[in-house]
Amino acid sequence: MKKNTGFYPHVRVGDGGRSVVSQAGAVLLVETVRKSGLGRAISTALRPWRKPRAVHDPGKILLDLAVAVTLGGDCLSDIGLLRAEPGLFGPVASDPTVSRLVETLAGAGPRALTAIRRARAEVRERVWTLAGADAPDADGQVIVDIDGVLVLAHSDKQDATATWKKTFGHHPLVAFVDHGPAGSGEPVAALLRPGNAGSNTAADHITTTKLALAQLPKQHRRGVSTLIRTDSAGGTHEFLNWLTTRGRWLSYSVGMTITDAVHHAVLQIPGPAWTPAVEPDGKIRDGAWVAELAGDVLKAWPAGMRLIVRKERPHPGAQLRFTDAEGMRLTCFATNTTDTAISTLELRHRQRARAEDRIRAARHTGLRNLPLHHTASNQLWLEIVQLALDILAWMPMLALTGQARRWEPKKLRLRLFSAAAHLVTTGRRRILRLARHWPWTTTITSAFTRLQALPNPG
Repeated sequence: MKKNTGFYPHVRVGDGGRSVVSQAGAVLLVETVRKSGLGRAISTALRPWRKPRAVHDPGKILLDLAVAVTLGGDCLSDIGLLRAEPGLFGPVASDPTVSRLVETLAGAGPRALTAIRRARAEVRERVWTLAGADAPDADGQVIVDIDGVLVLAHSDKQDATATWKKTFGHHPLVAFVDHGPAGSGEPVAALLRPGNAGSNTAADHITTTKLALAQLPKQHRRGVSTLIRTDSAGGTHEFLNWLTTRGRWLSYSVGMTITDAVHHAVLQIPGPAWTPAVEPDGKIRDGAWVAELAGDVLKAWPAGMRLIVRKERPHPGAQLRFTDAEGMRLTCFATNTTDTAISTLELRHRQRARAEDRIRAARHTGLRNLPLHHTASNQLWLEIVQLALDILAWMPMLALTGQARRWEPKKLRLRLFSAAAHLVTTGRRRILRLARHWPWTTTITSAFTRLQALPNPG
């Protein structure tokens, strides 16, 4: 009788392997940085902070940190993952050099942050041009989602305080450009705030929107082609007035609180005035209706504002709130978009939920914690996280097709970046030979071919 030796094959382990590269699929990230021109732009932006006779370029160090975060790193020392593979990532600075640069840039304050953000905006415009029909502004409109996120702190850090959820940490405001159902999204702003910062602070929403608009191509920094979308935290007089101030004329779709006046107005809506809500495929959404409010509830709000309410049967087990009515869950939002059916506008606002997917991806890409002590250093860390998320958004947009374009960072790491390969040197060329049996080898090689076909930055 054959003896059972367990579920897995027995292997022997040694340390004599040569020319083996782990995380070989990260070559897609490296090539994205090269073709987008991000490396050159960041290097130029950080040139004032490069010391004479310095061995390592500050831009390369910052990009190495961003690439380490894309691969799952969550602290500065995780850059060692790249240092272990010089054949793929080139020379990587030591941990003390990395720490000194972060301290220097954090000490430079707004100057360094502004330089990094300008470089990102410059590269973003080039990437969207390269993407063509796959760019988020291909239909002439850009949607920016703004939302707050709680980042827990497990040690005493500057500006870490108790949060509204009775946790301890920070409460940044973040903004993402929505890529629609066929893609993911890319970050355009991250404002670090103390944990006790208010959810509906208009000044913070205005600052975050300014940062986000500065990241967009110039034709989208004002005008109705840019839609600002938020939850009810953005539903304040000051923020909506700012969005529609002369010279901006931005479109908006902003959640609103169900006040007593709104609740009373909803109860007065006649049955025939309710329109069935719709799904993205155009079919009627079961158990949901929408209607537009008018009259006194719009007094003192910006001219041209439309107030749309939705009533929907609550999901099984859901508890009704005081603001609900007649057994229906009520939600409300404001918009200044005209000449569009209210069911279409309600669907557009409901799709703001994709921002939650972007936040979940950000948590898996360096935003689960802020690893540094000082606020200035952690704000720089947020810029590194945004660089990582930019690369993770641009690579699929430029190189992947089909369902793979929608893969979130965790899936990209497991299927693409974690692939191993042999690094073969022939003459002056270096070739990565990916494992033939790896299920996603063809996806990697096809994506790399598409990236190589793109024109080099001028």
